Amino acid sequence: MPDIRILSAEEARAAVPALSQVLADCVAGGASVGFMQPYGPEDAEPYWRDVADAVAAGGSLLLVAELDGRIVGTVQVGAAQMPNQPHRGDLKKLLVHRSARGKGLARLLMEAAEREAASRGKTLLVLDTATGSDAEAIYPRLGWQRVGVIPDYALWPEGGFCATTLFYKRLT
Repeated sequence: MPDIRILSAEEARAAVPALSQVLADCVAGGASVGFMQPYGPEDAEPYWRDVADAVAAGGSLLLVAELDGRIVGTVQVGAAQMPNQPHRGDLKKLLVHRSARGKGLARLLMEAAEREAASRGKTLLVLDTATGSDAEAIYPRLGWQRVGVIPDYALWPEGGFCATTLFYKRLT
């Protein structure tokens, strides 16, 4: 049975090596999540240290999925917004290690992130994802509304332009 939990800043710092493994695996698998191939766990460590700092500052929530005590998935909610957007959060970096896919972890992570965001007063979440990716198909099944597509928004990790699809979800 998977365990989904929110990490404190200290737990996030301790989890940097495991989170780096998940991110490196996703990039190696072609996920367009901001990084280019080749990309190893050591490349991911500075990113996760910055995330841990954001958690410490209260600007981000970091959730992880664990199987048998091993971190195999993660998602973030960017909670710090501009003064005219206190009700909104940004969903970021839904990642599941390829070895743990097909177990419903993405759904469990998303549901937990939405619950936690709502408990902190967020009524609207937004996200963007690579158009045509496996990840894009997840969000509508979870009640997210597709807004539109921006062409040539980023690059695929192996190169070449990638469009992005924008989604939102109202929380109750």
